Amino acid sequence: MLLLTGASYAAVVHGLARAVAVFSFTVALSAQPARCALRRHPSLSDKGFSPKFNERDGEVERKSLSGLYVVENGRPQNPVGRTGLTGRGLLGRWGPNHAADPVVTRWKRDRSGNKIAHPVTGKNILQFVAIKRRDCGEWAIPGGMVDPGEKVSATLKREFGEEALNSLQKLPEEKVELEKQLHKLFSQEHFVVYRGYVDDPRNTDNAWMETEAVNYHDETGETMDNLPLEAGDDAGTVKWVDISEKLKLYANHSYFIKLVTEERGAHWSEDPGPGCCE
Repeated sequence: MLLLTGASYAAVVHGLARAVAVFSFTVALSAQPARCALRRHPSLSDKGFSPKFNERDGEVERKSLSGLYVVENGRPQNPVGRTGLTGRGLLGRWGPNHAADPVVTRWKRDRSGNKIAHPVTGKNILQFVAIKRRDCGEWAIPGGMVDPGEKVSATLKREFGEEALNSLQKLPEEKVELEKQLHKLFSQEHFVVYRGYVDDPRNTDNAWMETEAVNYHDETGETMDNLPLEAGDDAGTVKWVDISEKLKLYANHSYFIKLVTEERGAHWSEDPGPGCCE
């Protein structure tokens, strides 16, 4: 019997964990309606398909937010390293697959409209709009893929409308009013939380996820009062969620949320951390 110890054992366990995660994700995805399927590009061996990696290829952005990546034998190489899975896997494109994640937040308030502070840290509690993904059942930030030729700012607003407000199913007159409120929310001051590689379970050696996460904060809560949440498109459920370190979210999303709390001076953890104790 072969015994594995140390680094070898850790590598095998990591590989098995990733394989199980991707298998579970694949099974969940296969059970979804056709509209939830990922849009996929041709195989690299298909005639007439010759993608231009590390540059803008027509309407498709193949540049990475992390800089230049290596291309070996016509296949782009994951800039973070090997994953144990080759090919394109479940992702739509070879190389970087660009997404956008709108982090919409507000302060948690009591019935009198006063901000609610955490009893331990004394910091005000932030809430964000979270969705439960249909494909894998995990809670996440609303968001999705940047369409060819689409600006990231447009993707952020479109995906929030589709997943958190069910904009695709609204009547024409409802869409007009919804667009007005969305424009108000997404045209206000905001900040880029994160731009780069995402530790997504669908990543392979030759295809990977990258995203731009942007925080849109409704300071008074009045704008979102006019935008009632309703799950749509790839979202099974949508709701306001209190932010804390106890959140268990899809991929890197908990990290993005933590960065927002740091920027806003909001509560995140009851643990003061090293060097903070008397």
